[in-house]
Amino acid sequence: MYELEQIPDSNILLVTAKDKITGDDYEDVLVPAIESTLENYDKVRILIQFGEEYDGFEGEAMWDDTKVGLKNFTHFEKCAIVSDVKWLRRSIKAFGFLIPGEVKLFANEELVAATDWVKE
Repeated sequence: MYELEQIPDSNILLVTAKDKITGDDYEDVLVPAIESTLENYDKVRILIQFGEEYDGFEGEAMWDDTKVGLKNFTHFEKCAIVSDVKWLRRSIKAFGFLIPGEVKLFANEELVAATDWVKE
């Protein structure tokens, strides 16, 4: 599941991934938040934390993640990924340069720094 907070009067979304992420989590939480933000702003700034309670993605969620990325490919201004999950960190290091805008990887202990960075 995703827990989402939008910083008031801004294009900043703070997202926490918990438990198993499903396709419904994308369709019901993340996509509407991104689309709503884009109604008022040209770009989205997003922080996604995959903390201790994160338990992976279901197959459908992986496909939905790809669709979200492709649909909003040019609309990301900053993307902070906060995680200690090794495969996720390796993926961001390998492919993060493909995402338009700035992408920065943080460890979970750096959540405050990640939040500050995405707000700058």
